[in-house]
Amino acid sequence: MSCMSVLTRDEAQTRARLLDVHRYTIELDLTTGEDTFDSRTVIAFTARADADTFVELKPAELRSVTLDGRPLDPGHLVENRLPLPGLTAGEHELRVDASMRYSRTGEGMHRFTDPTDGETYLYTQLFMEDVQRVFAAFDQPDLKSVFDLTVTAPEGWTVLANGITEHLGEGRWQAAPTPLISTYLVAVAAGPWHSVRTEHRGLPFGIHCRRSLAPHLDADAEEILDITRQCYDRYHEKFEEPYPFDSYDQAFVPEFNAGAMENPGLVTFRDEFIYRSAVTDTERQTRGMVIAHEMAHMWFGDLVTLQWWDDIWLNESFAEYMGYQTLTEATRFTDTWTDFGVVRKAWGYDADQRPSTHPVAPENVDDTASALLNFDGISYAKGASALRQLVAWLGEKDFLAGINTHFARHKFGNATLADFIDSLASGTERDVHAWADAWLRTTGVDKLTPEVDAGDGHWSYSIQHEGSHGVWLKRDPSQDRDGLTHLNTLVPSGGIRPHRITIGVYDHDLHDASRLVLRGRIEKDLAATHSGNLTSTPGPRPALVLLNDGDFTYAKIRFDAESLETVRTSLSGLPDPLTRAVVWNALRDAVRDGELPASAYLDAARAHLPHETDLALVQGVLAFASAQVTDRYLTPEARPVALSTLTALCRDLIRRTEDGSNPGLRLIAVRHFIDVAAHPDTIAAWLTEGTVPGGPELDPELRWRVLARLAVLGATDEPAIAAELERDPSATGQEGAARCRAALPDPEAKRTAWEAMFTGDDLSNYLFTATAQGFWQPEQADLVREYVPRFYPDAVALATRRGPAIADAAGRWAFPAHAVDPETLRLGEECLRDADLIPSLRRKLADQLDDLERALRVRGAQSDKGARTSPSGV
Repeated sequence: MSCMSVLTRDEAQTRARLLDVHRYTIELDLTTGEDTFDSRTVIAFTARADADTFVELKPAELRSVTLDGRPLDPGHLVENRLPLPGLTAGEHELRVDASMRYSRTGEGMHRFTDPTDGETYLYTQLFMEDVQRVFAAFDQPDLKSVFDLTVTAPEGWTVLANGITEHLGEGRWQAAPTPLISTYLVAVAAGPWHSVRTEHRGLPFGIHCRRSLAPHLDADAEEILDITRQCYDRYHEKFEEPYPFDSYDQAFVPEFNAGAMENPGLVTFRDEFIYRSAVTDTERQTRGMVIAHEMAHMWFGDLVTLQWWDDIWLNESFAEYMGYQTLTEATRFTDTWTDFGVVRKAWGYDADQRPSTHPVAPENVDDTASALLNFDGISYAKGASALRQLVAWLGEKDFLAGINTHFARHKFGNATLADFIDSLASGTERDVHAWADAWLRTTGVDKLTPEVDAGDGHWSYSIQHEGSHGVWLKRDPSQDRDGLTHLNTLVPSGGIRPHRITIGVYDHDLHDASRLVLRGRIEKDLAATHSGNLTSTPGPRPALVLLNDGDFTYAKIRFDAESLETVRTSLSGLPDPLTRAVVWNALRDAVRDGELPASAYLDAARAHLPHETDLALVQGVLAFASAQVTDRYLTPEARPVALSTLTALCRDLIRRTEDGSNPGLRLIAVRHFIDVAAHPDTIAAWLTEGTVPGGPELDPELRWRVLARLAVLGATDEPAIAAELERDPSATGQEGAARCRAALPDPEAKRTAWEAMFTGDDLSNYLFTATAQGFWQPEQADLVREYVPRFYPDAVALATRRGPAIADAAGRWAFPAHAVDPETLRLGEECLRDADLIPSLRRKLADQLDDLERALRVRGAQSDKGARTSPSGV
């Protein structure tokens, strides 16, 4: 992959002042072969002054360009920029004829052939700069335009687009012209789709997938459409602006890098959301949340779009918050914030404590390469947490009034953070600007710790309020941290945020000491000061004082000593799952900070998960206990005992669900039993019998899961993998086979997998990820030791050749995360200092190395503590 110029903010502002883009007329021919497609674009635009500018595209071949009928030399294309010199003020027409490459990495026009039936499917993902892979464009979000699209596709295909499409005959499809939208939101999906169509409130709705997934889509079609209708109706109750597009299609597409993409009128989802195998109700809830999230974008992101990429949080934080909140209000999934607290919020906390952290609303996003790095747990989870705190502080009525003002002021246009805050401020007397400065312009996680005392007939508390965040200044290269040359410099500010929290006060149940009952909740506004005043309350000292009960703010929570003891003995006795989620997150944070021994977290899981009823909590705790505590925070010597603990825990959950009363809980337990199995006999017997005794039967997902674990343990071989692939030749089966082959404890299997990932460029994004997931295994540390130092130079070369999507996958999945030792850290730091890394890989490596350094600190803290128990105040 040749290096491409990134667009800077200054360039975008200059071009936006110069141009008014009226209309794109685009013709795509998808019948020219398996490697390329034809793209012809006519752009009608006005220049406001005499000036030079440029248009972007990334062609396989640029055949011709004319500006106002005058030919331009295609040879003047430099990287991805074609100069347009000597523009005069007035109307212009640019015509571009090019051949463009299909993608195997989920960027641009992705091409996929289904191994099940040989059918081919195409779809676009044009985010950030990838529109240039499909057609020529003035590619920046604030140059909105009308898009008029015609597509020629093979006979028998259906073409979907942002607007309603009409088949003109002979494979030609015409899409209705769009309203004003940004270039990155244009969408096309073409192939022999299986479709389910309906209408709601006069608007065409459709859901679409590959033909090989048709039975699975049909089985869930009513659920998907019900959620779609319910969210659509709820948004129309919240928002005064009606849905702004002519149809609403949802296409579930293969090998999609993100969860989904908010293309107006044609949302694309990863097709893992069409379930081939059994799933839990929490997984169905996640699919519902993504549906709600993407629909929220139709207003916030599509109707009103960010002006520049520094305000990406305006899109994602809003949709994240609205997705969870609207799903709770409008559908059968009424407990979504528990899942958010366990999964998404933890993602935000982790990201916000790394050197690569940034404010929710960063001020210095100088170019598109920097902007791409901000699609992380901060822009999504922390931003949504901040909005949830804003609603708690402001009130939902005033919040929605401000949102509706924002839509009315900026519909079909662009807006900034300042515009958003002004809209919110218009409907309230509260100082929203000060709130934004404290919450959106700073970094890091505050920590709240209670101090509790008791006297005659009363108890008292105060809250120690510590801040860890800073302010961001323009990057000083001489002080660059860990080579993060596309990030700015974090300078501690010494300040902390204000919080509106609920304090939960709990007592032991007089009839059952293992259970806790709520005495009451105290609403508290914490000012931006380092500690609170002592507050006295009538009554005996509670068994548990829980800060942030209800999870309305974003902060690390700690316990006083007596409350910590109550948590140790009675966590599962708390009556509300969201309350339990706050407690589990506090324990998780304390482990990561080296304040609570990792083994104590396992002890808590062993004691309390057998009594847990919330599926999101069971899944989240088991995932952290296995992937982080067992595989990284404990030493290799302690790992076998931890695996035995988790195996016993999962066995208890399986036994508890033998009566069939909770199939979701049983499925989670079976999955994790497979993943932590230290001996092959039990799971090998399951595979042979095709079922877990008492259920469930092993569907394709469970069969591949068992086979992958057997591969790790050296209890299967290539013929068994090939036989399973013959049984399940689907795309998911291909990925399962790649994962299993890479996991075999055989030098030749490891060499083959490594070469497939880092030497050849044939693996798609999904097959690359599957191979990487199988390669590194803690049980095989000696076997793969030689590959640890090879990872860094090979990943750098791969990222340079294949671009950001594969770079991201390499940094996320192919990193030797099991190798928690100073040498792995030293090699990584050396790579960051000396290598010429593309920004996406640099960011991923910096984050991985910080996580590695944290794991080393956690191990060191445990070693220092030895056999001592955890201190009070955790």
